Amino acid sequence: MDRAEKREFVAELNGVFTNAGSVVVAHYAGLTVAQMNDLRSRMRTAGGTVKVAKNRLAKIALQGTESEGVADLFEGQTLIAYCDDPVTAPKIAVEFTKVSDKLVILGGAMGATVLDADGVKALATMPSIDELRAKIVGMIQTPATRIAQIVNAPAGAVARVIGAYARKDEAA
Repeated sequence: MDRAEKREFVAELNGVFTNAGSVVVAHYAGLTVAQMNDLRSRMRTAGGTVKVAKNRLAKIALQGTESEGVADLFEGQTLIAYCDDPVTAPKIAVEFTKVSDKLVILGGAMGATVLDADGVKALATMPSIDELRAKIVGMIQTPATRIAQIVNAPAGAVARVIGAYARKDEAA
């Protein structure tokens, strides 16, 4: 890698650390190429990205960002997984650790918040933004449905009373 490529890589990583919803840092020693491709495809499907991090360049890229506190995690064979949605990258990484014990989550960052491995696992259990939106829409629609039922109930009750009187008159 020449200097221009290194500068470009550092600038790209700096943008990742600045703009990503969350970043997960993990060791990947022992993962096969097929397993790494599987992890990358799972992350890509969910809207995230996995990159192998050059530790020295990643530490340079972290300087001046809110995520600067995770710099000490970059030792050994590390990769970063990130996504705009704060829950997606941790969720996919934690799910992948169940498939392969070779991926070891070290920690991560969510904006200025530095997360340890347990923090990343806790973040992975939270619902994604799309799931939260669906719940909110469901909560908003439920009262509207109930209001429609209540408004229609008196008219239905009146119709049943009139029907009962009509049947009573017919029987008499």
